[in-house]
Amino acid sequence: MLPFEWITRAADRISTHIVRTPLLFDKDLNIYLKFENKQVTGSFKIRGAINKVLSLEPWEREQGLVTASAGNHGQGVALSGKIVGAPVFVFASDHAVQTKVDAMRDFGAEIRFVDGGYGLAEQTAIKFASENNLTFVSPYNDGQIIAGQGTIGLEITDEITIDPDFTWVVPVGGGGLISGIGSVIQHHKISPRLIGVQPEASAFTFSLFHNGNQLNVPDLPTLADGLSGQIQDNSITIPIMKKIIDDIITVTENEIEYGIAYSWFKYHEIIEGSAATALAAVITGKISAPSVVIISGGNIQPEVHAQICQKYAGKL
Repeated sequence: MLPFEWITRAADRISTHIVRTPLLFDKDLNIYLKFENKQVTGSFKIRGAINKVLSLEPWEREQGLVTASAGNHGQGVALSGKIVGAPVFVFASDHAVQTKVDAMRDFGAEIRFVDGGYGLAEQTAIKFASENNLTFVSPYNDGQIIAGQGTIGLEITDEITIDPDFTWVVPVGGGGLISGIGSVIQHHKISPRLIGVQPEASAFTFSLFHNGNQLNVPDLPTLADGLSGQIQDNSITIPIMKKIIDDIITVTENEIEYGIAYSWFKYHEIIEGSAATALAAVITGKISAPSVVIISGGNIQPEVHAQICQKYAGKL
């Protein structure tokens, strides 16, 4: 578990660079929804990225920042680099979502594409940083990243009292978000269930949690691109997740689509596939209400969102 003081310090450090996102209660479903699609850059990832970058020594920033990203973390690091005046290199899969790539460039990042999935992009980025004496900013394998993501938990517990009957439902990829939120929950000495949700098409963290390894896991295309790909074997999120998470489950691509459409027709909120995993797990009955659902971001290609919503028009 991450020291709670790291998370409170992160909240102070990043407060002028982020927004406090809305927490909505849906009385029909008996769930709370934390809409991080309303966050700066359209995703929770800016929280960890700016906390990490602001915690670096000046010389660590000046030599340049390197990361790997499907898009949201890369935007966070790129914006953070722009704020502190540091150059940023982002290594991304060659099939990264174009709108996210464009957004990273708009914030000033130099994009380096890598043939293959996220895992190879991360390995390449780490090697590049080491060989060129640059500072690697992990999307999840870093205490300051986790602390920044944990500020979401602080905001929620500022507004509602932790109720052990409410299951907290969090999208999970590398585990930074759920590790940070789980650390906040653990600090309050109350034990609601904490469930991670991952796409069935790329369930590396699911396999690691349930089987103890990431062997022979398919890495297929998924709407939840931000949660896909293998995570580092030495990631500090692994022991944290094993300690604080009650379960990790998966959802299908059809269920993710349903979550995206449901969010639009029910709440008029545009959310991306990664965020829709958590909502989908609840509205399909895989996780029972009452729940606290983390909507992690809203960076989805407009044409993809339109197609999904058209498919479900009149059905929700």
